[in-house]
Amino acid sequence: QGYLVESGGGLAQTGGSLRLSCAAAGRTFSGYARGWFRRAAGKEREFVAVISESGLIRTYVDSVKGRFTISRDKAKDTVYLQMNNLKPEDTGVYYCAASDLTSMVKSGTANFWGQGTQVTVSS
Repeated sequence: QGYLVESGGGLAQTGGSLRLSCAAAGRTFSGYARGWFRRAAGKEREFVAVISESGLIRTYVDSVKGRFTISRDKAKDTVYLQMNNLKPEDTGVYYCAASDLTSMVKSGTANFWGQGTQVTVSS
C-alpha cells in the first residue's frame, strides 16, 4: 500500500521559516502529483500547494504566494514545502498528499495522505 511521512513541523516566530518534508515509504509515489494541505483548529482542511509529477507546474493558494515554495526530489521520492515569512494564520496541521493534480487543486481530495505535522507560529 505504502504511505507518506511528513516531518519538519514545529514552532516558529512570526517572520520565521520552516521546511516541511514528505517522504514516501513502502512504495513509490513518483508517478503522482504531490500536494500540501493544512487544517487550522476549528476549520476545514484547505489546499496550500501542489506540484505536478514533472515538477514543471506549481500552484499555491493565494495566502501563501510569494512566501511558500513547493519542490520535489524525484530521486528521493520526497516533496518539500519551504515556508518563509510565517504568520500566525499559518498555524495548523500540515498534511502531504499524492494524487492527480486536478483533484487536489479543485476538489481538495487525494488518493494518499500523510499523518500530518503540526506547525505553530507565535506572534
